[in-house]
Amino acid sequence: MSSRKITRENILDTDIYCLTALKFSKGRSNIEVVREMLDNGIKLIQYREKEIKSGQKYRECLEIRKMTREAGAAFIVNDDIDLAMMVEADGVHIGQEDFPVQAVRRLVGEKMAIGLSTHTPEEALGAVEAGADYIGVGPIFRTFTKDDVVDPVGFEYLDWVVKNINIPFVAIGGIKEHNIAEVMGRGARCAALVTEIVGADDIGEMIKKLRSAIKA
Repeated sequence: MSSRKITRENILDTDIYCLTALKFSKGRSNIEVVREMLDNGIKLIQYREKEIKSGQKYRECLEIRKMTREAGAAFIVNDDIDLAMMVEADGVHIGQEDFPVQAVRRLVGEKMAIGLSTHTPEEALGAVEAGADYIGVGPIFRTFTKDDVVDPVGFEYLDWVVKNINIPFVAIGGIKEHNIAEVMGRGARCAALVTEIVGADDIGEMIKKLRSAIKA
């Protein structure tokens, strides 16, 4: 059992932000994939599943909540505010088209972190003003893990956030082993990856390779 106390302020204090994606997981369950992530030192898991029925999502999230607690890792639920509350997640991540941050805060209370996806300087400034605890910055590169994805924002927006935004942020979108070093080299401290990890034949080996690339 880890002693790390996860708070709204420190939820992004880690290098790799892992998301679930059942359809890219090569037939493995979300539980199997998350177990591999946690066993290889990942300290932040986001549950993001659009196609699964609510009951199964709830059961999976309860199990992942237990696993992340035991590993001292943070657990964030994507979009689904009621699910995040039911399983006592550490955070909920919402998009620009979802409920506003202030309304979500009234529901989740003061302890749960709220992350907000942003794609422009205006959205980033709006997120800070609204009281988001962290922002997603991207997609940095083209990505195919979401159906409703916006065009890549490239490094220009990332560079702007590094210089102008004082809340934590995670870089996301098309980040892979071959480009993660450049993303981190431009000032991102935390990068979110989906298919590169869940779709790897050996998840542990891929996490090691990513961490080597970051260090290099």
